[in-house]
Formats: sequence, C-alpha cells, structure tokens
Amino acid sequence: MDVLSRSLRDLIKIQLDDEALEKLAWKDFGNGLSMSRLAREGARELVLYRIKADADPKAFLRHEHLEGEFYLVLRGRIADESGVYSEGDLVYLDPKSVHSPRGIGETIVLVLWPAGVKILTDR
Repeated sequence: MDVLSRSLRDLIKIQLDDEALEKLAWKDFGNGLSMSRLAREGARELVLYRIKADADPKAFLRHEHLEGEFYLVLRGRIADESGVYSEGDLVYLDPKSVHSPRGIGETIVLVLWPAGVKILTDR
C-alpha cells in the first residue's frame, strides 16, 4: 500500500475542545469506535472518528478507499498495515488502498474520503 505522510507537529499545535466534541452527534458502533459526520456531499465525506483506549482491535472493518483517503491524527495514535501515526501526522492513502486501522490509546482522527469506502468481507 502506497502512503504519503508528514508530521505537522513542527508546524501546528493541536488543542481539542473536549466540551465541543461531546456536543457533536456521534454514532456509537458498540465496540469502542464512534463516528461523527461533519460534512457529506454525494460520496465525499468528512468525519471524525473517536476510538476508546479499550476499543476492540478489530473495531474498524477492513475496507478499500475508492478514491483514496486523507486523515489527520488529532489525538493519540493510529496503526495499520503501513505503520503507526501519531498526533499531528497527516496521512494520504492512494485510491484503491486497503487497510484495517486500529487506535492505540484514546484516539481522535479527522478523515476525508473523496469517494467513500467499500467494506471488504474477506479478512
């Protein structure tokens, strides 16, 4: 899987407003993973994922990014087949990329899907 990433920790300081986060409409998947949709137009989506420290390691289903994915780790760390990314890391996954991410500790990730995702049933 081709990945383009860059730490922005030397450029920005991320300070999340936990009170504002709690006011968002969260969809709880019941496995330690929650999602809040920030914007959607057609298949394009901008979402926040919140992953609890004790989330099921398989909380995210294996999926394909039809036209790629951008994400920014806002808190914690996230890992997948390509590596481990920490707070302040900006990551781009190529179109047709497939992965099964998992949070490491309490994690919040801002995600942009240009054309949505396809859940894969094979593991």
